[in-house]
Amino acid sequence: MSSTGQGRDPVIARPRPTLEEVAALAGVGRGTVSRVINGSPRVSERARAAVEQAVAELGYVPNRAARTLVTSRADAIALVVPEAQTRLFSEPYFADIISGVSAELADTEMQLLLVLVRNQRERDRLSAYLRAQRVDGVLLVAVHRDDPLPGVLEQLGIPAVLAGRRGEQEPLSYVAADNAGGARMAVRHLLRRGCRRIATITGPLDHEGAEARLAGYRAALVEGLGGARDGRARERPVELVAVADFTEQGGRLAMAELLQRDPGLDAVFCASDVMAAGALQVLRAAGRRVPEEVALVGFDDSIVARHTEPPLTSVRQPTEEMGRAMARLLLDDIAGPGRARRQLVLATELVTRDSA
Repeated sequence: MSSTGQGRDPVIARPRPTLEEVAALAGVGRGTVSRVINGSPRVSERARAAVEQAVAELGYVPNRAARTLVTSRADAIALVVPEAQTRLFSEPYFADIISGVSAELADTEMQLLLVLVRNQRERDRLSAYLRAQRVDGVLLVAVHRDDPLPGVLEQLGIPAVLAGRRGEQEPLSYVAADNAGGARMAVRHLLRRGCRRIATITGPLDHEGAEARLAGYRAALVEGLGGARDGRARERPVELVAVADFTEQGGRLAMAELLQRDPGLDAVFCASDVMAAGALQVLRAAGRRVPEEVALVGFDDSIVARHTEPPLTSVRQPTEEMGRAMARLLLDDIAGPGRARRQLVLATELVTRDSA
């Protein structure tokens, strides 16, 4: 009696189907099978259908390691956030970007790697990781003007797409919201309400998005000066700027500074909803009623705007769609290296609520 199981036949593992066997069954060459498996468009529909049928019949599974060696593809994308962990988890902007990117990659074979870069050690580690070709492309969020990472990506020739840009001459592809236009809409709205002592709380001005929102604020005030000359305005608009860091605490500190500098201010445009929430706390503590005494507008139209009291008027930027668009551009760049840079600016809109 056999020791393999009381008379039962032993289980014999079937050999894994090979690429050559798929080619033979489909009646095509090995190269055609490889192109179909790797998603190449350079295959006739007839050949593609034959290969797909053979793959299904044989139960063929591509050898991922061998595929990586042949194609030099890692099937991975890095989403790099050069910010502190506290900002990543406290600001809805980052969650919405990640959600959009993830949704766009859901039907692909790409793995999404989230990488925080908070200091030089982590920056060096990421550079080594990129040089080892561990990823096929990079999405870079929250870009600062002096950030060396975009330069590293250019040097290595790694496909990359930025959320925003470092300046007007940005050499890399990027997706951004119309920051200046959104800020201009917000301040125009405040001017139409009759506000004239309109302050703004900006983000850090080494961040192009914050700089653009400040430029939009200033452009709207210049337009307001034109209205003052025809006698319809009570008072010429006054520029009043405080620089913060996109955090709630930064909004609180900036609002306290603004009230000290100009107790008579009647409106505040904040460059993020998170900062506006901090500003609102300070206004309430100072006994200033919103919007009766001070109108308040944020930027992002995030979940924060809908849950303050009163709910915030805010500039909506399509953050999740930005994430989707970034992923689409990057996938295109990976599939067709050498493309010219592409710049996509998405429209913003003002959503009015009870704060202004």
